[in-house]
Amino acid sequence: MSPENSGPAAVIVLAAGAGTRMKSRTPKILHEIGGRSLVGHALAAARSLDPQALALVVRHERDLVAAHITGLDPTALIVDQDEVPGTGRAVEAALEVLDARDPRGSLNGTVVVTYGDVPLLTGRLLAELVAAHEADGNAVTVLTAVLDDATGYGRILRAADGTVTGIREHKDATDAERGIREINSGIYAFDAAVLRAALVHVTTDNAQGEKYLTDVLGLARTAGGRVSAVTTDDRWQVEGANDRVQLSALGTEHNRRTVEAWMRAGVTVVDPASTWIDSTVTLDEDVRLLPNTQLHGSTTVARDAVVGPDTTLTDVRIGEGANVTRTHGTGATIGAGASVGPFTYLRPGTVLGATGKIGAFYETKNVTIGRGSKLSHLGYAGDAEIGEDTNIGCGNITANYDGEKKHRTVIGSGVRTGSNTVFVAPVQVGDGAYSGAGAVIRKDVPPGALVLSQAPQQTVAGWVSAHRPGSASASLAATADARAATPSSKTPAPTEEG
Repeated sequence: MSPENSGPAAVIVLAAGAGTRMKSRTPKILHEIGGRSLVGHALAAARSLDPQALALVVRHERDLVAAHITGLDPTALIVDQDEVPGTGRAVEAALEVLDARDPRGSLNGTVVVTYGDVPLLTGRLLAELVAAHEADGNAVTVLTAVLDDATGYGRILRAADGTVTGIREHKDATDAERGIREINSGIYAFDAAVLRAALVHVTTDNAQGEKYLTDVLGLARTAGGRVSAVTTDDRWQVEGANDRVQLSALGTEHNRRTVEAWMRAGVTVVDPASTWIDSTVTLDEDVRLLPNTQLHGSTTVARDAVVGPDTTLTDVRIGEGANVTRTHGTGATIGAGASVGPFTYLRPGTVLGATGKIGAFYETKNVTIGRGSKLSHLGYAGDAEIGEDTNIGCGNITANYDGEKKHRTVIGSGVRTGSNTVFVAPVQVGDGAYSGAGAVIRKDVPPGALVLSQAPQQTVAGWVSAHRPGSASASLAATADARAATPSSKTPAPTEEG
């Protein structure tokens, strides 16, 4: 318990379901949208309330789910649901653990109950629920929404004065009750004492044989408590993901909201429909995102940078004014004013200095490239360090792997390399050195030296006619020879002097 926290006494997140409709080996709440698992979104909303305690109730794939939750929030309490089915029993199990940990012997104050598969629920709406609950002195406050099609949801039952009298699960509802469009989100604020007392009397006497949390509302009202509701007009915040179709719809809506928020914060998004931005991405004002751009993980993009089109970046840092086009990158850093692409593959450990360049059809991995250096086209640089203002020619590669171990190449500043130079690591090239086209550098090169690896060119005249008679090449060669042997009619006649 953390009584110094200013929020409610506890938040309980229900995360025990199997999610069979997902048809997946992955537990439902571990599926992702917007760069976070469903339960990760739920944790973020819950933590934003600054609760004194946070508990998650688990059961299906218990160890896998618990490890994931602990990785996201090490201080969250993991509570195991027992054999008794139903949300009521899940909350009861969490309350028992919270009571046992409370120095007063039992939890007092507001207890919020939410779910691990409602990813668009915001901390702001939860805070509104808690504020209304405490301001009105309610025993229970339920979050509701009005839907055009309420099929499958529990219906809100109200008295003539508008107070909530109960909730009827869809499977237990009469035809008249199924006509009600106001639905229960399953998200509540309870008075801890009311919740504790009511759960003792909740039974499994219903169509599903489950201990329903919804029964607490009727019991609280019977005991004289006030039961009220906070209604949201944003249905997405109470939508759960029960199958892949709903997961996709929630992911699309989450991304739409994320992209819109960044545009309102000063980012230009040319085609919002084809641009995907994770919750964990950070963008500065005046960033420009072109169509078919995907930004994932901890990617950050500084002011005036342009990303896209057709670019996917994960955990990439982009400096101010950089330009990244048609690039796939992970774990890379791109300096201010640098340019990357098109058709470039940045692997982890790539660091491109300010105003540098990694151009078309280039792959890099675990390489540091100094300020102003250029790797313009058709090459590979791996396990290497390249100084400043160096120009790496077309087709250059670092041969860093000997079949067993990786080795490092160090290239100095102001180096100029010819096309198709190969650096056979481990090797060092000094500042200001040059290499000729086709050089294979196997030994260290001192500063200012020229490296050549050339065999004398040999030309065997007539080889095609002798070795490929009758071929198209031989026919073309013969025609060219005949043309060369015939004087041109346009050649001026020789003149005599004197």
